[in-house]
Amino acid sequence: MQLYAGTSRQFVEDTIRHRIDQKLQQAFFGYFRFEPSPGEVRSWRNSLSQVSSVLQYADLMDHGVILEYQLPLTSKRLDFMITGTGAGRKPGAVVVALKQWDDAQPTDVEDCVVTFLGGRLREVLHPSRQVGNYQMFLEDYHAAFSDGRIGLKSCSYLHNLQFDPANELFDPRHRAILDSYPIFTGDQSPDLAEFLHSMVGGGDGAEVMATVLNSDFKASKKLLDHVKEVIDRQDVYVLLDDQQVVFNEVLTRAREGFHEKGKSIILIKGGPGTGKSVIALNLIAELSGDGYNAQYATGSKAFTENLRKLVGQRARTQFKYFADYQRAGRDEVDVLVCDESHRLRETGNTRFTRSEHRSDRPLIEHIIESAKVPVFFIDDLQVVRPNEVGSTELIKGAAWDLGVGVREFELAAQFRCGGSEGFVNWVNNTLGIRETANVLWEGDDAFEFRIAESVEQLETMIREKHEAGHKARMAAGFCWPWSDPVKGGYLIPDVVIGDWSRPWNAKADAARLAPGIPKSHYWSTDPGGIDQVGCVYTAQGFEFDYVGVIFGEDLRYDPRSGSWVGDRSKSFDRPVKAARVDDEFVALLKNTYRVLLTRGMRGCYIYFLDEDTRNFFRSRIK
Repeated sequence: MQLYAGTSRQFVEDTIRHRIDQKLQQAFFGYFRFEPSPGEVRSWRNSLSQVSSVLQYADLMDHGVILEYQLPLTSKRLDFMITGTGAGRKPGAVVVALKQWDDAQPTDVEDCVVTFLGGRLREVLHPSRQVGNYQMFLEDYHAAFSDGRIGLKSCSYLHNLQFDPANELFDPRHRAILDSYPIFTGDQSPDLAEFLHSMVGGGDGAEVMATVLNSDFKASKKLLDHVKEVIDRQDVYVLLDDQQVVFNEVLTRAREGFHEKGKSIILIKGGPGTGKSVIALNLIAELSGDGYNAQYATGSKAFTENLRKLVGQRARTQFKYFADYQRAGRDEVDVLVCDESHRLRETGNTRFTRSEHRSDRPLIEHIIESAKVPVFFIDDLQVVRPNEVGSTELIKGAAWDLGVGVREFELAAQFRCGGSEGFVNWVNNTLGIRETANVLWEGDDAFEFRIAESVEQLETMIREKHEAGHKARMAAGFCWPWSDPVKGGYLIPDVVIGDWSRPWNAKADAARLAPGIPKSHYWSTDPGGIDQVGCVYTAQGFEFDYVGVIFGEDLRYDPRSGSWVGDRSKSFDRPVKAARVDDEFVALLKNTYRVLLTRGMRGCYIYFLDEDTRNFFRSRIK
């Protein structure tokens, strides 16, 4: 998606006639269905007129111009891209980040500066790091750049700033990124013109622009496919904007916290697909490389076992479960990264815990005391079981009781659901989890959402994606029994809808399974998982290109009362079914379907068993 694409001559004409901001406003409303903020409109008007002057100065009139181009599978947009040909008629493009800053102040966080933004001083990425990340992202994921057809460079243009070598932006500590991704100030416009000319001065940019806009892009690198490389400190996943800022800040605070006398907690909040696990694993890699005893913990067996499998036998000891820290000594770990913290339970006791090792003390307190710097990644809306008590308030309350300070961060950018924040917000609104502005789903070119007319059609769509080389899975609400494997390790087709039936994924304690049937914790990543239906406990924490969801009758929309109602008789999830009050039962089911519906990066298909629920969802689609 882009808000503007045309020739450089047309772009210059639109800026001279003061209509470029109007065109962007119209395109913005047409795509997002709400008006851009006045501040964003002012920034378009001011910055684009400045870059238009540079194009005229450089006589770059036979080129392509793309404005507000959304990076594939994220919610981030590039300010300006110009396309053309360079030396040897090689197709090329330059990404230009446009900033209206007039000053920047230092910070101790790597690759960040402080500037006045949004009415207050904020810690943000250095412009060179930000635009450099965009370049690396395109080179990693966009076919036109990753296959070498089009060369790519990037820079920043701070047109309100005059060059001053004493300014924090040009401090020697930023020299490496400045050399790779330069900054040009207002008085350096001729230098920017020369930089653009070196890459695309040969013109013929319309054809290159068409290639950029029409080329396919690969799905973002799957977290679990690259964990081993991440732990080996290879650059296989690019963090963008607030992900990079949070990573750098957490890394800085973790290092500082280790050397401070007192203990400090770091809390990072973020919804589905905002990069929580990616940041967590990058932290493990970076801190381990620095010599810190950094460990990773989660409450998900599927997620932990996949990580252990990928990092290998030697590294698996650094990947544990929350309950493992019930017996840990004080400050036994330098930095403990707790992912999926919403899956924390009241205590670390399980049916396997020996009586002498049991404790009535809250598990959250054990975890906080076990690490010099505990780091929690959390989504308060992903609690799907009554005994999962993890929440922002739980962590803050325990910190208060223990006299420990808390630093909070929040992630917003989407890497799942095609980078569409609108889809996640629409799911929240439709399920009645949280009111948002996204009442209607109006479609998104980067994300496919379809309601299947039958479960057979749902499976056909998912299998077609799987056979085309995409990662695709079917999942369902827990509305059918879950049997043990029969003799020979074969699974019983418990999920029955009319004449159609399929088995659940294998149980976690299933010992021997028939060939081709993956263990439960590998259902999400093993190709054999396409033949089973997954539940929320095996799907949570993972991502697929396409997900097909069977929406059961345990949660239904009642058109007479205009509300969501739960039906315990249709649920086979014993812990959820045992919820003390109906409101808790319904809330857990809403969170369950929210998790399932937001597992896809490129698309989500859904089949409803209940007609009223299907009609309600249809009424929320434009």
